[in-house]
Amino acid sequence: MADEVLRAELAAEQAFVDRVYVQLEKSARNAQALAREGHGRGALGHEGGLVERDAMVFQAARRIAQLDAAHEGLVFGRLDLQPRLDPEPRYIGRIGLRDDHRDSMLIDWRAPAAAVFYQATAAEPRDVIRRRVLRCSGPQVVGVEDELLDAEADTDLPIVGEGALIAQLSRARDRSMHSIVATIQAEQDRAIRAPAKGVVAISGGPGTGKTVVALHRAAYLLYTDRRRYETGGVLVVGPSGVFMRYIERVLPSLGETAVALRSLGEVVGGLRATRHDAPAVAALKGSARMAELMRRTARQQAPGSPKEFRVFWRDDVIQLDRGSLGTLRRQLMGHGQRNRQLPRIASSLLDVMWRQVRGERGRERGREAFDDDMLSSEAFVEFVVSWWPPLSAPEVLAWLRDPEFLARVGEGVVTADEQRMLVDSWQDDDLSVEDVPLVDELRYALGDVPDRAREEDHELDDAGLFEWAGGDIQELTTAAEREFGGGAVWQPPTHRIQDDGYAHVLVDEAQDLTPMQWRMVGRRGRSATWTIVGDAAQSSWPVPAESASARATAIEGKDLHEFHLSTNYRNSSEIYDYAASYAERVGLDADLPHAVRSTGVSPREVPAGEDMAGTVRRELAAVADGVAGTVAIVVPAARRSEVAGWLSSWPELAGDAPHVTTPAAAGDDRIVVLTGIDTKGLEFDGIVVVDPDAIEAESPTGRATLYVVLTRATQLLTLVR
Repeated sequence: MADEVLRAELAAEQAFVDRVYVQLEKSARNAQALAREGHGRGALGHEGGLVERDAMVFQAARRIAQLDAAHEGLVFGRLDLQPRLDPEPRYIGRIGLRDDHRDSMLIDWRAPAAAVFYQATAAEPRDVIRRRVLRCSGPQVVGVEDELLDAEADTDLPIVGEGALIAQLSRARDRSMHSIVATIQAEQDRAIRAPAKGVVAISGGPGTGKTVVALHRAAYLLYTDRRRYETGGVLVVGPSGVFMRYIERVLPSLGETAVALRSLGEVVGGLRATRHDAPAVAALKGSARMAELMRRTARQQAPGSPKEFRVFWRDDVIQLDRGSLGTLRRQLMGHGQRNRQLPRIASSLLDVMWRQVRGERGRERGREAFDDDMLSSEAFVEFVVSWWPPLSAPEVLAWLRDPEFLARVGEGVVTADEQRMLVDSWQDDDLSVEDVPLVDELRYALGDVPDRAREEDHELDDAGLFEWAGGDIQELTTAAEREFGGGAVWQPPTHRIQDDGYAHVLVDEAQDLTPMQWRMVGRRGRSATWTIVGDAAQSSWPVPAESASARATAIEGKDLHEFHLSTNYRNSSEIYDYAASYAERVGLDADLPHAVRSTGVSPREVPAGEDMAGTVRRELAAVADGVAGTVAIVVPAARRSEVAGWLSSWPELAGDAPHVTTPAAAGDDRIVVLTGIDTKGLEFDGIVVVDPDAIEAESPTGRATLYVVLTRATQLLTLVR
């Protein structure tokens, strides 16, 4: 009988979903027709037609993108309300759709009418009798999960399924995060729909859904105030490229495509850094005192620039010596950012030089003739551009490779030992993730190079610099490519400081941001609303008070709305009990959420014995055989290459077992090799931890890192010691 009821319910829901997909295709055709019509308006031959074309094509393209992103799991929810309110069921989906009569077929999950789908509970049903989650594979309904919220209602609605949330928690993981839009719980929904103004801070222990709740909040904000957030942009900042690839499908799956996903090594336009410094160097570069070091560095004279200039004009010998040039440089720096003074350099130098003209012939010729002669002098022009060159931030950072230069500007800021660490770290050709905030600090100290094409920049031009310097300024801005090539390539100023701001900034794994990273992210959110997600017990930053101060400065003056998530949906209770016991044993002040799911399988500790490589291979084979989804092998950073070598014979070990990959690998490969820090924000069906004691010992915050590692597994956890 139960099977017959289930088949009947599936058939009824399939009929409705089929109708929705038919309407989806109609909407797509209408959007494509609108795009064609818009292009046609551009052929009218007048400005109004071009404006109409641009508007129509933009709206059509946005709608087409929404419709394309919505195909997977388009319909996921149904509400059956008290008949006095609505005798017809309400269906909830990733986007809103209307039928041919303009009646609502599908309610967008972010709409106010859909809020009750997430907020209703058995204790407070809010006139909802039955809440149903539809599980779909493409357009096919493969299951339904019901909750009877009003047990006293007079209804004959059937109740089927094991419960949507538990069904979602049991699914096998793949290499990307999935939307939880169908299974959002009440405490999560309160954070998602919190007031837009100010800062929403979401805290909670591992597995509480902080990240995915924050992403759904971004989608909700875009829906409720699209003009503001789509025009101003939404920036999502995460700890690593691995993490950003993991989450990148969530927002598009919710119908939002106007969001910038940036790892901490990609926040600065034109840079992409993936390499991390050693923990001691990373801690130094992340400390707040580096801001003062960068400020001092940006004010120095460019190494190798001329220190004097001498010319004979009429009856006078005119000389710019160290003293006069030093005085002028300090005066110019007092006017503002260094690069912004470029159009004033020529006139300022000419002022100093003209005051040295004493001869009668020179005075008779006058100032205008003097300026014309100097500006037509190749020697003078070369001196000006060499003495005050346009500078890029990576180029200036490279000055600090010189130990003598660093010792001069770093006095009282960094010790002699720290100076040696910094110089050694900057011998690599590519920037590290920890260097990126330093580059950003220098960008703001230097300012953008004025653009000859920008009218407002011409207001700075006192002496026609843009005319006589030609293209030299723009060409010189590429000098940084000679300093830092490799993985972090500076793109000359196509991206300007004024382009940095966003309307909303979302920071995930916020507990790991260094003070310098908070300064970098804070500049992008000065006029923004914020969502900040984190768990202090998982922090990899060794000086929490310093980071907290930098965070407070970044969001200063904004209203703070705090939400705490208390239920662990990721880990089995067996795995999380093990992780929580570790946290308590090593003295972490951990937020310990309640794990709601049990598998009956406890974590295993396996001695490595004399053959650690063989033990790791055997345990990895067992874990991979025991789960259907992804598997991570987590290793100390120093042993990553070694362990990857152990796994080279993996295909021989397990026949058709999946290929072992690095975190950067694409595709459907199930197994990845990660360091402890790499696992931040990720989750896997199974995890094998190699040499956990070494992970704990490899940095001052190694205990917190190992705690993070122990909370990444959903099904199986094995430690090889």
